[in-house]
Amino acid sequence: MASMELLKMINQAISNELQVSIQYMWQHVCWSGVKSFAVNSELKNIAIMEMKHAEIIAERLFYLGEKPTVNPSKVIVGETLKEMFEQNIKDEEKTISLYKQIIQKAKDEGDLSTAHIFNRILLEEEEHHDFFISIVEDL
Repeated sequence: MASMELLKMINQAISNELQVSIQYMWQHVCWSGVKSFAVNSELKNIAIMEMKHAEIIAERLFYLGEKPTVNPSKVIVGETLKEMFEQNIKDEEKTISLYKQIIQKAKDEGDLSTAHIFNRILLEEEEHHDFFISIVEDL
């Protein structure tokens, strides 16, 4: 049985995934111009991946006996491409840190399935972080 602390952390992960899926999709929809042309489709793809992460995590949380949240963390779109991607970097860093904590907590509690799920998602989050950093470096 997962601890309340782990369940709370997992629900926070869902809030964060919902937040960035909305945030990245809104950035994809709203941003236009020459510089955006190269990143729009990738933003859309990442937004969809983030929603899939929310679904996977919610399914795991439900399996563990907890009701998944429907409330996203605060969405911050940004006004310029640089603001958007700097915010996205911060959000990915926050997520990466949380997932590492969840993985460790799950392992400590003997929940290797949860640790495995978050390890898989963590790899994708690190790829998103790297993508956003590479964009900011080119701005």
